[in-house]
This record gives sequence, structure tokens and C-alpha cells, in this order.
Amino acid sequence: MKSIHLILYASILFGVGCHAISPTTEVDDVAPIATEVVTDMQQVTIHAAEIAKNHGDYDEALKMFKEVLWQNPVATDALVGIGDICLIKKEWERAEPVFARAIKLEPRNFDAQFGYGVSLQMLKKYIDAVRAYHRALTIHPENVGANTNIATTYLQMGRPQSALVFAERAVEIDGGVAQAQVTLAATYQLLQRPQDALNSYIAASEVMENPSPQLMRNIIYLLTQEKRYQEVVNTTEQLVQLEPTTDTFEQLGWAEFRLGDYQASVNAYKVAIEYDEQNWRALNGIGVNRLNTWLLGEKTDIDAFQEARLSFRHSLVINPDQPQVITLVLRYGL
Repeated sequence: MKSIHLILYASILFGVGCHAISPTTEVDDVAPIATEVVTDMQQVTIHAAEIAKNHGDYDEALKMFKEVLWQNPVATDALVGIGDICLIKKEWERAEPVFARAIKLEPRNFDAQFGYGVSLQMLKKYIDAVRAYHRALTIHPENVGANTNIATTYLQMGRPQSALVFAERAVEIDGGVAQAQVTLAATYQLLQRPQDALNSYIAASEVMENPSPQLMRNIIYLLTQEKRYQEVVNTTEQLVQLEPTTDTFEQLGWAEFRLGDYQASVNAYKVAIEYDEQNWRALNGIGVNRLNTWLLGEKTDIDAFQEARLSFRHSLVINPDQPQVITLVLRYGL
């Protein structure tokens, strides 16, 4: 099976680095002196910091979060805010102890447990990440992100059967979340359930404003397995609009050939060559199409024969290690 590219629904669309609470104090060094109540003024500052963070003003947000922590070292929401900004920056190693500190202070804080799970997952500490996501789900069992993330973590551990219940649950909760559908599709694919995988990939594409090229390739791969060649062509035509490259036009040429539209296949392969003259697979595609035309025409179309000959020979110059092409050339005197 081709490799399956998983799209993690980890809430890591955050950014900018973590800093100390004060010029000399790191977050993890702050010990709670007591269970302090966050004052109204501190809550206002946290709210303002959240607004700044959500608008991308991370430096200002960090400044305000640290100000609150300097006054109140056990303000969990401020710690979570700093942890979120660490995730934005993809500073997983900095995020982990910040969220760990937050869950020590407030074990029933969903955002802290979830953020801890994300940081552990990105650090490839999968067993600990699963535990964190499980704790998050005991707090909010209907959360799509936590269900999806624990499923992706199990997939990364090579345990699709364990992932299945959470991936299916995420889609049951909200089938309109594309990442949940993709995770479920990847799970089905690893469990050798291609039709179910295809349905989930298609569902994901329908809710995405701009489906990714990789998602389209996954759909094409499964449609090909099902021999649904017209749909393969239709989807590949969408793919070349999203990603017009030598590889995508080569794929379109292959799909058109399987559908039996040989002229459309040749045209697509020729566009692939325009993008990359060294694409020997596209040259082979032209060669096969033109050889097919020559054979179907009872070997009377000399132009088709010559084009097949030139295409195969050019391909062999680029990549001589092609025993099947060499066999064709010898068999038909190309």
C-alpha cells in the first residue's frame, strides 16, 4: 500500500517562542505558594492577552500572560496561554513543561490536558500523549479535536484498530470537520477497508474549501483500486487545476489511458513533458499510446510507429534501466 499522509488535527496553529515569566524566572521554576484566586484585574489582563494572541500579537500576549504569572504564579489560564504560544512557534520542548505545570495546578483543565497531549505527540512521546488525551476526554468526551488527536496518535504508533473507535467518534460528533474525516479515512485504509476510506476522503473533500493535492491523490489511489476510471479522470482533472506539474499531468495521462481515451492520454503526457523534458515515465506513456494506435490500425500508421519509437528511445536515454521498455522495443522493432 502506498504511504498514507495523515493530517493531524492537533491544535498547533499557534506561533512565537516562549519566554521567562520575568527576566530571571522560568515558568517551570515558579512554585505555587498557595491556591490563589485570580483577581478581577488579572482576569481582565488574561482576557486581553487572549485577544492579542488570537490576533497574532504574540509578544504583547506573552508580556501580559507573564505579568499575571508574576503576580499570581498559580494562574492556570496564563500558563495555558503561554503554552499555546509555544505551540504556535512549534517549540514543542518548551510547551511540554508549561502545560505539565498547568495540569499539576488544575488537573481538570481541558485546555491544559489537550495542549499537553499536543506537545507530547509532536515530541513523539506517543504513550504519554495518549494518556493526556484520555484525561482530556474524561473532561470533555464530546470534543472533536481530542478524539481526532488520540486517533492520529494511535495511527502514529501503528495501532489503527485502537484508533478506530476515536476516529469514528470524532466524525459522529461532527462530520463537518475535514480533519476528522481524513483521520477516519486513513484509519480505514490501514485496516484494509478501501470503500469506507474512500467515502471518508470524499466527505473530507466536500467540506474543505480547497482540498489538498495529497487528499486528491488519496482519493485517486482508492478510486483506481476500485477501477472507477471515469471518476479517476474527473478527480485527476481537478488535481491538475490545484497542482499543474509534470507529475499530475502524467497521472492524468495514465487515467485517460485506463479510460480508453488515448488521444486525451497523449495530450496529457505531452503537457507533462512540457513541464519536465526528463520525465521518462511520460515519454513511456506517449510511446505506449502511439504503439497502441499503430497496432489497432493494423500497423499501417507509420507516424504513430515513429512517434512510439522516438518516445521509447528518448526515455531509455534518460533512464536505461527499464527492462520492460527494452522488451517492447525489441519485440516490435522500435
